[in-house]
Amino acid sequence: MSKKTKIGIIICDRYRNCAGGKCFRALQNREGAFDIYKNDEDVELVGYTSCGGCPGGNIEYAPEEMKKNGAEVIHLATGFVVGYPPCPYIDDFKAVITEKFKMKVVVGTHPIPQKYLDIHGKTGTWKSEAWQEKIKPTMTDEKTRIDYN
Repeated sequence: MSKKTKIGIIICDRYRNCAGGKCFRALQNREGAFDIYKNDEDVELVGYTSCGGCPGGNIEYAPEEMKKNGAEVIHLATGFVVGYPPCPYIDDFKAVITEKFKMKVVVGTHPIPQKYLDIHGKTGTWKSEAWQEKIKPTMTDEKTRIDYN
């Protein structure tokens, strides 16, 4: 039997009405930040919610609920990095989830759609080393990025 990893996904509240289609597709296909899970690894989603809006009040509570459901890893959805502007609280969210709940945090879910890579490239949003590190898990080949437009 393969290893089972339980995960939670937290999305940016500005996308609170998102049905999760890109995240769930990427999880199924092991694309974007979900490529860290082997194809034969069983991954179970045990929670999906928003951050609660700036400055992320739900970050204090949602990971605890997900952990009660067995979550070992929290994914901060790709929307945190592709939105305008990108979330300024990502590092704070990672720190509190890691320290308070002792859980691994991954920035990203589905691959960055090409249209977002294009606009952030033009505006220079992700030029810094810190931003390059944040988007790294969700970067992929151009065909896949176009497929996620």
